[in-house]
Amino acid sequence: MIDQRNILLAIVLSIVILVGWQFLFVKPQVEQQGQQIQQSAVVQTTGEQPSVVGSGGVASTPTLGASVPSVLRQTQSSVLTREEALKKTARVQITSSRLRGSISLIGARIDDLVLSDYHETIDPSSSNIVLFSPTDTRAPYYAEFGWLGASVKVPDGLTLWQADQSNLTPRTPVTLKWDNGEGLLFERRYALDDNFMLEVIQRVRNTGSNEVTLAPYGLVSRTNTPDILNFYILHEGLLGVFDDTLKEVDYDDVVDEGTIRQSTVGGWIGITDKYWLVALVPDQSAAVETSFTSGTRAETTLYQADFLGAATTLPRGGALETKSHLFAGAKEVTLLDEYRDELGIALFDRSVDFGWFYFLTKPIFLTIHWLSGKLGNFGVAILALTVGIRILLFPLANKSFRAMSKMKLLQPKLVELKERHGDDRQALNMEMMQLYKQEGVNPMAGCLPVVVQIPVFFALYKVLFVTIEMRHAPFFGWISDLSARDPLGVLTMFGLVNWNVPATLDAVNIGIWPIIMGATMYFQTKLNPAPADPIQAKIFTFLPFIFTFILASFPAGLVIYWAWNNTLSILQQWVIMRKTAAAQPAGAKPKT
Repeated sequence: MIDQRNILLAIVLSIVILVGWQFLFVKPQVEQQGQQIQQSAVVQTTGEQPSVVGSGGVASTPTLGASVPSVLRQTQSSVLTREEALKKTARVQITSSRLRGSISLIGARIDDLVLSDYHETIDPSSSNIVLFSPTDTRAPYYAEFGWLGASVKVPDGLTLWQADQSNLTPRTPVTLKWDNGEGLLFERRYALDDNFMLEVIQRVRNTGSNEVTLAPYGLVSRTNTPDILNFYILHEGLLGVFDDTLKEVDYDDVVDEGTIRQSTVGGWIGITDKYWLVALVPDQSAAVETSFTSGTRAETTLYQADFLGAATTLPRGGALETKSHLFAGAKEVTLLDEYRDELGIALFDRSVDFGWFYFLTKPIFLTIHWLSGKLGNFGVAILALTVGIRILLFPLANKSFRAMSKMKLLQPKLVELKERHGDDRQALNMEMMQLYKQEGVNPMAGCLPVVVQIPVFFALYKVLFVTIEMRHAPFFGWISDLSARDPLGVLTMFGLVNWNVPATLDAVNIGIWPIIMGATMYFQTKLNPAPADPIQAKIFTFLPFIFTFILASFPAGLVIYWAWNNTLSILQQWVIMRKTAAAQPAGAKPKT
């Protein structure tokens, strides 16, 4: 029948979307997303010195493999532990409420950063997130700034700098100095804010007898491809904004292409993980050349994101200064928004992968974030958001539920028509359409809430999946992480049995909240008009059970949203059905 086919089609399409997300794209480790995929996210060190074209020429972009310092010419057996590497060189310590680490005075590289208020697991005693590691560790990850020059001695990865302070804090900037012995005095000033942004000011004074040509650069270098989710709705890899356009490049893409170049005025470039970002931010008014590059060191893959400013001629007695920034930390949405506005960094908030539905996903996040500040809990904020969405869609839902109520009252007549016409489907459909017109019923109206809820569902899923604010965010009771699946499953007797369930049984290890969601969906289907076709009726009966299994491994926050939304729908639908039935005398025509 036409109406049932249309309703079934809408539901089947919803299932296809959900099944597609879950089984075609989601990897087994999605269930463990709260565990740290980023603990190995500490990256490279190429150390090479890019070259610049002669005096007055156009500078070329820094590249890998040009002249790797000998410190990197080591076998895996000689790789140092992080602690050994940090003790190897003199360092300026980095200390703030959110960061700790150090800058190596050899090369002036920022190669040691730990996020003080983020941990690898939900256990507060677990290790903090390590973002940067020195060049002679197994997985180097660092940022570097410097100058390229033609026929002039410039600082490189082996240069020993002198520091005016031993500790970089938000209140005490540090200036590093180096004299090349040929009339050039180099200074590099680092200033740290209270969060994750460093300001880097580079100065050069020419006290020699000849003019020189220099070009400023910045690079982020990473060794080893980190463990990533490889999930369709999440980008992890290299990215940047060039002339107000976001560009995302996967690790395998840059390996295939070798080097990807882009010219831009302002913008930013870097490497992103699910929750962490390292981004270089050049002078927003300057034209720069950028590149994403890959290379190899021994048997490991190197990745680099860099920018190179225009070459400038520095006369005798002249001075040159450039300013840029380095972001290295957590992708907190409101913090990224602040940097975007205060420093004029175009689309900086797009480092959080809100996706194609940015216009819907980010407002939903901002609403939840605001509500959580008022209500004190992200889970309660999701419940409040659901109520808000229900109020917003109230007229549409009312129309839909009235249509379904009328459809339910028409069920005896529909069954009678089917018995009368038997297998003559053409005659049956004509009679049904005539009945719908006569009774003022639109069978498609019942599908509208389902269609509207799909983008809302997807947007909320995105918010729970990609925003660090949802990471390790607790609800009540046993839900300690809204971004992870319900931890209490049937195979552990809902937490009564201490047993590590094998991954092969995850599909049947259904948690309490998915069961609650399935129950609410079951009761909701009972309020809907039953299909006249017995096969369709069985499909509709089994849908709640199918959705229960599908959503078992989804983030708990999403399942809670769906269960709460179903509960509100049941209440609204039940009230409307009672009113419709009360206003419908026996044998009378339903009111439109």
